[in-house]
Amino acid sequence: MLTAISMSAIATNGVVPAGGAYFMISRSLGPEFGGAVGLCFYLGTTFASAMYILGAIEIFLKYLVPQAAVFHSADHLGRDSALLNNMRLYGTLCLSLMAVVVFVGVKYVNKLASLFLACVIISIVSIYAGAIKSMTHPPEFPICMLGNRTLVRDGFDVCAKTVIMGNITVPSQLWNRFCVGGNLSSTEQCDDYFIQNNVTEIQGIPGLGSGIIRENMWSNYLPKGEILEKAGLQSVDVHRPIENFINYVSADIATSFTLLVGIFFPSATGIMAGSNRSGDLRDAQKSIPVGTILAITTTSLVYLSSVVLFGSCLEGVVLRDKFGNAVQQNLVVGTLSWPSPWVIVIGSFFSTVGAGLQSLTGAPRLLQAIAKDNIIPFLRVFGHGKANGEPTWALLLTGLIAELGILIASLDMVAPILSMFFLMCYLFVNLACAVQTLLRTPNWRPRFKYYHWALSFLGMSMCLALMFISSWYYAIVAMGIAGMIYKYIEYQGAEKEWGDGIRGLSLSAARYALLRLEAGPPHTKNWRPQLLVLLKLDEDLHVKYPRMLTFASQLKAGKGLTIIGSVIKGNFLESYGEMQAAEQAIKNMMEIERVKGFCQVVVAAKVREGIAHLIQSCGMGGMKHNTVVMGWPYGWRQSEDPRAWKTFINTVRCTTAAHLALMVPKNVSFYPSNHERFTDGNIDVWWIVHDGGMLMLLPFLLKQHKVWRKCKMRIFTVAQMDDNSIQMKKDLATFLYQLRIEAEVEVVEMHDSDISAYTYERTLMMEQRSQMLRQMRLSSAERQREAQLVKDRHSLVRMGSLYSDEEEDVMEVPPEKVQMTWTREKCEAERRNRNNAPENFRELMSLKPDQSNVRRMHTAVKLNEVIVNRSHDARLVLLNMPGPPRDTDGDENCILCDFYQQHPMRFQ
Repeated sequence: MLTAISMSAIATNGVVPAGGAYFMISRSLGPEFGGAVGLCFYLGTTFASAMYILGAIEIFLKYLVPQAAVFHSADHLGRDSALLNNMRLYGTLCLSLMAVVVFVGVKYVNKLASLFLACVIISIVSIYAGAIKSMTHPPEFPICMLGNRTLVRDGFDVCAKTVIMGNITVPSQLWNRFCVGGNLSSTEQCDDYFIQNNVTEIQGIPGLGSGIIRENMWSNYLPKGEILEKAGLQSVDVHRPIENFINYVSADIATSFTLLVGIFFPSATGIMAGSNRSGDLRDAQKSIPVGTILAITTTSLVYLSSVVLFGSCLEGVVLRDKFGNAVQQNLVVGTLSWPSPWVIVIGSFFSTVGAGLQSLTGAPRLLQAIAKDNIIPFLRVFGHGKANGEPTWALLLTGLIAELGILIASLDMVAPILSMFFLMCYLFVNLACAVQTLLRTPNWRPRFKYYHWALSFLGMSMCLALMFISSWYYAIVAMGIAGMIYKYIEYQGAEKEWGDGIRGLSLSAARYALLRLEAGPPHTKNWRPQLLVLLKLDEDLHVKYPRMLTFASQLKAGKGLTIIGSVIKGNFLESYGEMQAAEQAIKNMMEIERVKGFCQVVVAAKVREGIAHLIQSCGMGGMKHNTVVMGWPYGWRQSEDPRAWKTFINTVRCTTAAHLALMVPKNVSFYPSNHERFTDGNIDVWWIVHDGGMLMLLPFLLKQHKVWRKCKMRIFTVAQMDDNSIQMKKDLATFLYQLRIEAEVEVVEMHDSDISAYTYERTLMMEQRSQMLRQMRLSSAERQREAQLVKDRHSLVRMGSLYSDEEEDVMEVPPEKVQMTWTREKCEAERRNRNNAPENFRELMSLKPDQSNVRRMHTAVKLNEVIVNRSHDARLVLLNMPGPPRDTDGDENCILCDFYQQHPMRFQ
């Protein structure tokens, strides 16, 4: 009833086409939940049709036409096997006939449904009439008892130990079942319990006025094999193992409340029959709530009143005699009913046949609705049917699956898994209603007003509890099947946007989480790199360096925040379409490289401004990036555009100003793909500036990925002459131990050596070039010519230094005394350019470099030599970058690019 209330609310919140429960769940909870639960519900409905057909065949072979059995056997075990084979044979024939009826058309099923309903109503009325009649004239229904034990009524007619034939008392047929030999005077070879207890006969249907309900009021669950006993009958216990066990009626299975719920629950699963055929209803929004709730009310009253009537009219041992062994396998309910047992037999037969037809009608339509939504690609073929929409292919598959259930040929084996599938469907119908109600989405306006989220949650909780109460292992199997279908749809199914409640729930959860993150900065324990990856696109809007995304993918492994950003130069109004194309290209590349994150492309008049905007504005609330990843500016020396290195320097400054970490992958094109596996090698970390644990954290995160998992980690730190190298190594090893990072520690000692001529001239060239560009206001072409002149001049000086024995002497050689190997024409051109240059340019030629800059360049060059020497065979080298210059004005910042150039942060 709780599920019906939830279903009524969903059904009246819009049009419900074919699909019924599947349509409601999928549009409320999304295609993944809808497909998973819909398929499980389809399987449950299909197996339910097999269960109903097996029930019909059991009635047919046991009560209607027993002589129709094809397979026969004399022994007990053989009879069971023959019965199963007969049920398989006739079940297959019945299924084929029903499938033909459904194939012909649903209108014939509807006509037969009225006939079946009439038979069911008549049979139910006959049960009430028989119960009332039993108050005054209970039917004759004897049960033979030995002591308080119930005997199997098979092989004897008289319920007595002896019978009188003429004037002679002779052993009865019952005596011969418990004693060896027919001598009444010799009881040594008789069953002790048989000898010491009396044989009595009681009425199996004492009637409504007998007061038997007092004995039947309380539960009496039995283990498997326990003999059915009647409380109140005198019995003498015999402390010996039970002999002649086959003569007693015993429990065929271990009964419990949970087990019986699982077996009984399929009788209450018909509430979805109307919703399964929602596509055939004239007004589904009106018919589903009214029809379903009235049907549940009616059937609940019938079930509950029948339970009370049976408990008031029948003996407990008869109620627990599953196969009717104590009553010669007569139909107990048929005996109770009035005017004839045949009313019940025929009514039960048509009831099961009608239920089977309804299941065979609804299940294919459910499968067709799932196939038409195209959320499961391999089911697409079952969306087709006849011209009038009848699901032909879906009916064929349904028939084949139902045949599997018939081949099992056991109701008790089929029923529990059916209960799981139906309960799972009911659970998600309740969940869908509760989610929609709590989210208060604007589209949630059901016409059915008698619902509440608390009722839906109560129904959902009861469904989940019943699943595990009835059979926990079947529940796990059913949930496992649904989980696999869910994952399959998530990864292979078509993308659908139905405005489902799960998406709304995700938005609400995201908003709540963002507000919680806003409460304060993250603790250091929770800190991880949240990346903003700056990508460069080519003229065709393709990602220029895809390995940047590979690096982000392996560093993050799906954890934390990753934002992929790019800048398109231009005007937003004119470049909007280009921006969308760029976003799609980046998203496609993110999918290829398995990067889980977000994409943001901005349009700006200058690339530098766009990057600054990304650094400032990406993210939301507490979910913002703390690390910027940008590529190395390749070819900045050869570029005629000074913006090639200015953009890089400006990004470094913006990142520093925003107090963010910066990672610059160099030679990223050599970075391994996600499909490669390193079986050995090292990740070298050069911890030059002790910046905390950031540099240590990066290789640890990379090693979580399968590409780097087998690589070893080495930590290098640099010591000066006056440092204690041994103590530094111990301190660093302790620091790594506290960080729980396994790595090999090495201390590299750098000696103060003389500054090389190359370093001196390199620094001098950069300073002179910056000074020249600052003092001269030349055109772009002149600037390029003068800069090249400075380069050429210093190239000569550097060549001289390479062939000199004393570097100091070379550094003091005046420009006029340099032995040049130029051609005459080039030499004349050089003299003319010198004579035409301004006076301040001549002063530049005699400029002495700043000693601090020389020292910095010297350190970079020496460090580069050490790193290349020690880490030339490493898979990956990580090291600190120097900070940007303090002076933000002028063109001399390109000196920084030279400093960076000396740092081999590269992937090998």
